[in-house]
Amino acid sequence: MQPVHIPPRADLPTLAAAAADCQGCDLAQLPGTRTVFGVGPAHSWLALVGEQPGDIEDRRGVPFVGPAGKLLDRALGEVGLDRAEVYTTNAVKHFRYRTGNGPRRIHQTPDLRHVTACRPWLSAELNLVRPAIVVILGATAGMSLLGPSFRVTKMRGRLLPGPAGSGAQLLATLHPSAVLRADPARRDEVYAGFVNDLRIAVAARPTMDPSASVDA
Repeated sequence: MQPVHIPPRADLPTLAAAAADCQGCDLAQLPGTRTVFGVGPAHSWLALVGEQPGDIEDRRGVPFVGPAGKLLDRALGEVGLDRAEVYTTNAVKHFRYRTGNGPRRIHQTPDLRHVTACRPWLSAELNLVRPAIVVILGATAGMSLLGPSFRVTKMRGRLLPGPAGSGAQLLATLHPSAVLRADPARRDEVYAGFVNDLRIAVAARPTMDPSASVDA
């Protein structure tokens, strides 16, 4: 493995190009995987941080384009947001998987070492986008931004202070895939809770979009 090198004074496309060559952890050595970087406006009041790309995201090179992404789009629509308005990324940029009996690649949760190796990329993204609110989607994203003691069940639905000097607030909720995995008898209830968490983020939206003054 090689140390992660963040290019100085890089914009988002430069960061994405540099991350494509990252060898900071063993996930870069998995066959058939690529770095899946964040997408969205260069400056947005809201950033969504998930766990890692899944099989479909890895194949397409874009975050949240599989079933969890479709559910996320639906939930964003219910709170009056469009995906194009927000910056979407993952705490870990490569797909960690194991193979089964067939060709299907089976998701495995990233380890702390993977989260740690990718944290400089996530920090660099958020430093450029400068969101006022960062929505943490699930435990891995929470571990990246708030440390290994993070627990979704204890911290979800509350606005929390972001990293020192960032000016951002953090709001934790479930990962959309957790809604899809919920017991069918409770799935509507779990989805409604997820939407309500997003409403809290929308209610905390700054009166002036921080991106409005970037080029002033």
